[in-house]
Amino acid sequence: MNVASRPVAAGKTRTCPHCKATILESLSICPGCLHHLRFDQEAAKRQVAATSALRVEGVIRHPPLEDPWEYYVVIAIRNDRGEEVTRHVVNVGVLQSTEKRTFALSVELLPPQAPLTSNTPKAAPGVPLSAAKR
Repeated sequence: MNVASRPVAAGKTRTCPHCKATILESLSICPGCLHHLRFDQEAAKRQVAATSALRVEGVIRHPPLEDPWEYYVVIAIRNDRGEEVTRHVVNVGVLQSTEKRTFALSVELLPPQAPLTSNTPKAAPGVPLSAAKR
């Protein structure tokens, strides 16, 4: 069964039914839990064509023979005026002696959706629409 692609407004969100993350409505696979949300070939192609605009990865190593370190991971997003748009604590944890953690952050950009097609008739150039409908 082929489900037609449903054009949605850019930036419209919904909740993933699997992991409850807020995601873009246009996605067919949740970027958080990687579950398939719907079978939509056009949305899947668009998601595969996403480009990585930013990727940062780092490792924290706890030295041996020291007390445990607690940590928290915060993501903050600012607009072009430097104002904080959103801020989230993503995770918290503890590093025991000799443990390490790798943290990765990525920002993916999706190509634009195909424009909405209209079912309204269009007149030929120079012909009034009322004449084209006859």
